[in-house]
Amino acid sequence: MNVRAILEALARRGPSTRAELMGETGLSRTAVTQVLRMLEAGDAVATAGVDRATRGPAATRVSLHPGLGFAAAVHVDHASMHVTLVDPTGAVRAQSDAPLGHIEERAADIAALIAECRQDARGPLRHVVVAMPGIVTPDGEIRDDQGPDGGAFRTALVAHVECPVHIENDVNLAALAESDNGVGQDLSSFTLLMIDQGLGAGTVLDGVLRRGAAGIAGEVQYVPQPPVPIGVPVLNDDVVSDLALLHGRDPSDPLPVHLDACAEGDTAAKAIVDELARRLVIVAGSVTLVIDPEAFVLAGHATHPCFVAAVDRAADALSHLLAMRFVPSAFGREATMVGAIGQAASALRESMFARFASIGGMVAR
Repeated sequence: MNVRAILEALARRGPSTRAELMGETGLSRTAVTQVLRMLEAGDAVATAGVDRATRGPAATRVSLHPGLGFAAAVHVDHASMHVTLVDPTGAVRAQSDAPLGHIEERAADIAALIAECRQDARGPLRHVVVAMPGIVTPDGEIRDDQGPDGGAFRTALVAHVECPVHIENDVNLAALAESDNGVGQDLSSFTLLMIDQGLGAGTVLDGVLRRGAAGIAGEVQYVPQPPVPIGVPVLNDDVVSDLALLHGRDPSDPLPVHLDACAEGDTAAKAIVDELARRLVIVAGSVTLVIDPEAFVLAGHATHPCFVAAVDRAADALSHLLAMRFVPSAFGREATMVGAIGQAASALRESMFARFASIGGMVAR
């Protein structure tokens, strides 16, 4: 327990003196000195300069050893791949991105991006967290537009990177970002609603992300909504295109173009945004009747000021029937990557704690 307390403190606050670690952990000077001696012997910590800012003799600072390695946070969307390499403190050490190629090559392409990042941050790769669109089952199987992959993607990526790989739904990671460091920190429960190429949800109840037994929880764009036929998405790129055609705008324009036009006062664009917001609020109403979250967090394209205003209007129109609260994400369109980085750093720290568990046993003896 003492070893974990010291490692967590160093991961949380960075280079620290013994006195700072005593204050952070509540451990005695003797206990801190014992633990640091053991951790230094196991190459878990290293000297990181001296503290000359305080009175008295200069105190040596220690930090997590750079050889502890890195974790990679990966975000794969429908058009591109983004890789961020983080250390145990969660600090970003390198980044790289590339267009999404053929689906059968994405494991190799991601591994190449990770290798590119590792040139700028030398050290072992301990863990990879991948954010993916589509349904992700508890055992890492992905079900997207190509159908279920039977875990083939994760298996291929593990073979390339030679370390554990965790696959998670992109919206779920966005919800975790809000729960850990965003607007969800002060909420007992919330549902994050993200608009990208479609509408997805991630729900946190009592601080726990709810994925569902098969990873299907959150596929809210298929929630029945008359007059839309059952099984047909109520909000995705095709819906945006159809509404644009209906209102005399270019159906090939993506949603951000219509949102910007709405902000500039285009009445046709406003009609499109109003209809999309109405559909999202009705989805939120259905979720409310089932789980009654404290608030809905708007993420992705839904954080555009024009869309937020449209959601508020649609919610106000239904407030006499059902009270719902909507708040914009703290991270906007970056919520998924923020969540992936947080989970990657957490997984790296857990592997670090497990690696030095035996040291804790030595200290206890």
